[in-house]
Amino acid sequence: MLKAPTAIPAFRDNYIWAIVEGDRCVVVDPGDAAPVEAWLSEQGLTLSAILITHHHPDHVGGVSALCRQRSIPVYGPARESIPEIGHPLNDGDRVRLSGPDLELDVLEVPGHTLGHIAFYAAGQGWLFCGDTLFAGGCGRLFEGTPEQMHHSLTRLAALPEETRVFCAHEYTLANLTFAASVSPQDNNVLARLEQVRALREQDRITLPSTIGEERRTNPFLRSAEPQLRHACETHFGVAPDSCVENFAALRRWKDSA
Repeated sequence: MLKAPTAIPAFRDNYIWAIVEGDRCVVVDPGDAAPVEAWLSEQGLTLSAILITHHHPDHVGGVSALCRQRSIPVYGPARESIPEIGHPLNDGDRVRLSGPDLELDVLEVPGHTLGHIAFYAAGQGWLFCGDTLFAGGCGRLFEGTPEQMHHSLTRLAALPEETRVFCAHEYTLANLTFAASVSPQDNNVLARLEQVRALREQDRITLPSTIGEERRTNPFLRSAEPQLRHACETHFGVAPDSCVENFAALRRWKDSA
């Protein structure tokens, strides 16, 4: 039976997602091999494939070591240079895995990096979005433009609201603290912030979220809303002319927060 994805903690705040069925396991964005190897050993599992969303070291740093003594397929973005990838993927491709039994649609979501992809398992309602969409936030624009990231987030926001969002970092508390500073009267944001704060005080994971939850509380998915446009105008002293400009203003604000 296919289990809900499990988070393997790595570094300070990364999550490597593991998808398990029977004794077989697929991992997403293994930036470090050591915690994956330890977890596989503890659980008595065999690694059968690796999925990669983008080229940053904290997402690919463990791939070579994991593949060194195994012949396993590695799937990742065709538009990025990642030597271990044997199955380069473009927008609209579908990955069919046999152990675990899973189909994933590939979505190109540039912005954080130019070739960033996300994996969407429609049958399970799971989204593995790397560093594009975070719980309560989004990734920094290291390579892409505000227009690209806004389009990518709009694409992800159009997925069914019950879709569970498996992003790659435990940034939720900081993201929602920023969201509350931007819209301090928003009861949905404030309630979620309190829930997340309670979880983190117990050192508990705040993921996955859902697309519906992100639509309600993530400022980067709500750049068209008048209250957020007014907040940016007040903060910067200039009224954004479009949703993209307001998104860009929100990202600059968060980057300097």
